[in-house]
Amino acid sequence: MQKTISERGSTFQKLTAPLKTVTLTAAAALVLSSCGKKEEEAADAVLRFSAIPDQDTTAQEARFKPVADYLSKTLGVTVEFVPSSDYGASVEKFENGDIQLAWFGGVSGVQARDAVSGAKAIASGKKDLAFKSYFIANSSTGLEKSDQFPAEIANLTFTYGSSGSTSGCIMPSHFIMKNAGKGPMDFFQKQPIGFSGAHDKTAFQVQDGTFQTGALSFGAYNKLVKNGKIDPEKCKVIWETPPFADYNFTAHPALEEKFGEGFIDKLQQALLNCKDEGALTALNRKELVKVTNDTFASIGEVMKKVSFKK
Repeated sequence: MQKTISERGSTFQKLTAPLKTVTLTAAAALVLSSCGKKEEEAADAVLRFSAIPDQDTTAQEARFKPVADYLSKTLGVTVEFVPSSDYGASVEKFENGDIQLAWFGGVSGVQARDAVSGAKAIASGKKDLAFKSYFIANSSTGLEKSDQFPAEIANLTFTYGSSGSTSGCIMPSHFIMKNAGKGPMDFFQKQPIGFSGAHDKTAFQVQDGTFQTGALSFGAYNKLVKNGKIDPEKCKVIWETPPFADYNFTAHPALEEKFGEGFIDKLQQALLNCKDEGALTALNRKELVKVTNDTFASIGEVMKKVSFKK
């Protein structure tokens, strides 16, 4: 029997009802998926930063927490500090995008910016534009402070900090080469040369006689003396280098993708305007000033010349 128009319409509605339900369900799932993705992206909108472990390597997170707190409050984003086991690890984390901001030394900053196109040096301590290294000696050596390069250290045991440290290795080596006309491996007659791994360890190893001489950041040495951890009569400064550019905050270009165009400029301004005592103390700086990649061009040239090969 032929169905009436009304009956055919009723049958069509019954057949298409499940299709509508499936379509609506799929649409709802798509919306929920989109919302979930946005929520996931929002949850991941974290600015992660690290620093070279130049001293007191076991307390990095506690040391740099005030910096994270200051930036988080000022920028209105979540900021987390990520510890690094050594200088190379901090550069690797930056290269891989695991961190988007780092407090680098001059050398590690150059390495990081060379590895990541678009990375920018944005701020340094004012004293970092005229940084110095101290050459130090155990009092038993009889060496005293002089304006002349201490050529006598060639016949004594010697330790650097980290092999990637600007003020604890690369620049001291540069000045050895400049004054003695020899690379470290040819200059030092007593081998092997030490690498303590950090500025404070260099000072401690020279003070206790593990090594007779060494080189480290002038700021780290002065802080250790001020805090009573180093006796300047036992661990003596015998020479200070000419000034050079060193520590810097370097920003990853991924920050613009994560937080929007212009964010790096906002970050830079937050650092330059920083008056937060806790943050500045963590950095061992009194104020931060504007820098660019060009500020550290000379460091890059020195890195090409310094070698620890015979």
